[in-house]
Amino acid sequence: MERIEIKRVSLNDIVQLQNIGKQTFFETFSSGNTQENMTKYLEEGFSIEKLTAELKNESSELYFAMFENKVIGYLKLNFGKSQTELKDDKALEIERLYVLKEFHGKSVGQILYEKAISIAMQKNADYVWLGVWEENPRAINFYKKNGFVEFDKHIFKLGEDEQTDIMMKLKI
Repeated sequence: MERIEIKRVSLNDIVQLQNIGKQTFFETFSSGNTQENMTKYLEEGFSIEKLTAELKNESSELYFAMFENKVIGYLKLNFGKSQTELKDDKALEIERLYVLKEFHGKSVGQILYEKAISIAMQKNADYVWLGVWEENPRAINFYKKNGFVEFDKHIFKLGEDEQTDIMMKLKI
């Protein structure tokens, strides 16, 4: 897709971040989860307070994918102790990579992914890792296509539901 711009997210963008976060998470996971669990997760996971803390964290970076001045996807990266699990100084975690459903299949995810790999290389990371819901074959296939391999599993809590994420990594 032409003219996709990648823009670093700042505190001034917090409402846009909250909107894209909620919309893409809902589009991706609402069909496989209860309304109660989705509502609880969206309220807690994308609260202004939580997003403000994420944006102020020097060991995390967030980026928007922009098309014609509209946010169509976003990326959240964690380094060092900000990683949700491994906390390895030689690793980078892709915590979130989401694209609006209407832009699926248009290489937006690939552009965000390439930004993550570029940053991992700048930071001299040995590998990139992430967790992906075991019931999200589209995402699993995307990461496998990009060379990721499964190495473990962990539990992701969505509302009251404990779900299994497949942990995947790519050596760089």
